[in-house]
Amino acid sequence: MVSKGSKQRNRVVISGYYGFSNLGDEAVLYSILRVLRHSVPELEVTVLSNEPRNTARDYGVHAVDRWNMREVAGAVRRADLLISGGGSLLQDVTGLQSLMYYLGVIWLARFFRRPVMYYAQGIGPVTTKAGRRLVGLTTQRVQAVTVRDAESLQDLQAMGVRRPVEVTADPVLGLRPGDIDLSVGAEILRRHDIQVGSGVVGVSVRPLPGPPIWEMELAKACDRLARAGRTIVFLPMQSPADLVASREVAAAMRESRTIISTKLSVPQMISLVGNLDLLVGMRLHALIFAAVCGVPPVGIAYDPKVERFLSRLGLAPAGKPAEIESQALAQQAETYLSNKEQLVDDMARKLEDLQQAAAYTAELVRKLVPGVERLKG
Repeated sequence: MVSKGSKQRNRVVISGYYGFSNLGDEAVLYSILRVLRHSVPELEVTVLSNEPRNTARDYGVHAVDRWNMREVAGAVRRADLLISGGGSLLQDVTGLQSLMYYLGVIWLARFFRRPVMYYAQGIGPVTTKAGRRLVGLTTQRVQAVTVRDAESLQDLQAMGVRRPVEVTADPVLGLRPGDIDLSVGAEILRRHDIQVGSGVVGVSVRPLPGPPIWEMELAKACDRLARAGRTIVFLPMQSPADLVASREVAAAMRESRTIISTKLSVPQMISLVGNLDLLVGMRLHALIFAAVCGVPPVGIAYDPKVERFLSRLGLAPAGKPAEIESQALAQQAETYLSNKEQLVDDMARKLEDLQQAAAYTAELVRKLVPGVERLKG
């Protein structure tokens, strides 16, 4: 019973790939929290995290160890809503075990008769027969489903999902240029003796299995850009994996380049990207950071989600890693730089719809939480 004059605290648990030093997923959490705190006052958030102390400190939330099922069960049992997402949680390309973990958290919420919402999830790839069947059955049983692109909706439908699914947008697309303090990123570049506005090209790579042919072609493309007067800066989004990949590509270059090896926070990295003239990226959220900041993104489509995002901006990827050819990649980058003003204007018009869609996802949370009734089945 809530005493007269007091306010009911709405309790939400967020399940995602948090606490793994991946700035893309951390940016998803950062963006979700930012918009939820505006849309749902008096919200009490608990995040399931690999590093709960760091998550609690960095975001001002409650956090529990995602691997401690007793703590997870307690948080879910006390919650008014479980938010699954954002990010690409429901996929099995990194292993069926990962998919089973996220589905397991959802099943736990259903066991406690708590409502569940998919928050702008990117679905798939789900390649196993068992995985596809489980995703389809689980999705049918949750209270609200939002996905970040039309292809994710199609994937769910192909898995037998017949319930309503809404296409919104990646939570990070809810950020606007006014939310970003560019002076922070400018100072980081200055500390590395890089002048803002000097044709700075950021490069975001990640490790991939198989032969490193794409690394050699990317290195040659970066050399071409450097010889044309561009400043090449590598921006690792996940530590230490991306730092290793960045060093491998940089080592294959002949021209000068810089690697930002310092571990940055989400606001710092977004600000840094906002000071670039162009971004060549594999990481989805590096490309999203660029778009939000009005920086042309040249995407290497290592995963379908990259091509899906670029298509929503009306942009074509440079190709899959195995298709990358240095001259063509460098030419695309130079074309984007030469037509930057028009490209950014076109991108901004498309982003407006995506920003509104990202905000709408949070509104659905507000509708689910207040006065929520315990489910009967």
